[in-house]
Amino acid sequence: MSEQHPYRATIPPVPEGTPSPLWSVMIPTYNCAKYLRETLKSVLAQDPGAEVMQIEVIDDCSTKDDPQAVVEELGQGRVGFYRQPYNVGHTKNFETCLKRSRGKLIHQLHGDDYVQDGFYRKMQRAFEDNPNIGAAFCRHIFIDEHGNFQTISGLEQPESGVMSNFLERIASFQQIQTPSIVVRRKVYEVLGGFDSRLSWTEDWEMWVRIAARFPIWYEIEPLAVYRKHSGSNTGRYMCTAENLRDSRRAINIFKSYLPTSKANQIANKARENWALYTLYSVVPQYLTEGNTSAATAQIREALKCNHSFKVIKLLFNVLKSTAKRWFLEKIRLTM
Repeated sequence: MSEQHPYRATIPPVPEGTPSPLWSVMIPTYNCAKYLRETLKSVLAQDPGAEVMQIEVIDDCSTKDDPQAVVEELGQGRVGFYRQPYNVGHTKNFETCLKRSRGKLIHQLHGDDYVQDGFYRKMQRAFEDNPNIGAAFCRHIFIDEHGNFQTISGLEQPESGVMSNFLERIASFQQIQTPSIVVRRKVYEVLGGFDSRLSWTEDWEMWVRIAARFPIWYEIEPLAVYRKHSGSNTGRYMCTAENLRDSRRAINIFKSYLPTSKANQIANKARENWALYTLYSVVPQYLTEGNTSAATAQIREALKCNHSFKVIKLLFNVLKSTAKRWFLEKIRLTM
């Protein structure tokens, strides 16, 4: 029975008599057709056949490219395509992905990301060997818009297996990128869709919601690839610091999922972690690029998240280091 909630879509069961394969690979897209070819190739290279895997692209009424043409070229009838009648926004598009899915396991793979060989085989084994888990995720690789390697997500535990004490860990900071996680459809049927109040952290809130109710499996091999680029939702929201405002909204929402005795402590830790991450990783990058407006917006919102001594000290060190680099560069240019 699905839990009713005013901000979460109900995900009804697959209608009786409708073929229900093991997998639903649902690929939301919006103006990213230039990357979609790589996404589809990575899935089709592991395709076990239509009886086992549904593959469908859900386009949010793209205006700058033609994802349907890519689907027809590569899919050759194997890949389904659905186009929204108008732009509904990415959260609503994700909801459409869930509602149109028919498989027992749902993998929502952004149209600008892709998976490595072995992703579906290893994720399937996790669910087969652990019937009680609600989701399984793996490490992920970050690449830039040109496909260049950037980094690999940190190791959550030394061996693959069911995560221990994961609710507190995932609530403290977002460690899961959407292309790296697979969720049982029945979990979405129980918990509902993504929260419509959120613009950037709807995935993080969902993973916390799932972790509060179901065990989650972790695969140590990096089998998913997440692309970071300025044209993505992440890139746009970070320029305005909407990412941090939305992080605070998510924390306020999922505090109620946490153990009462630890809820405030975990929420405060989450806000501090976002502030520290922003000042350590995001602000220096924007300052190096000369994007002072984005850097200023990030600093302002980071301090609204948390202004502990640790945060203020890091901010001071970042600004001092940036000023030093700027001064040395000025001297170099005048020599």
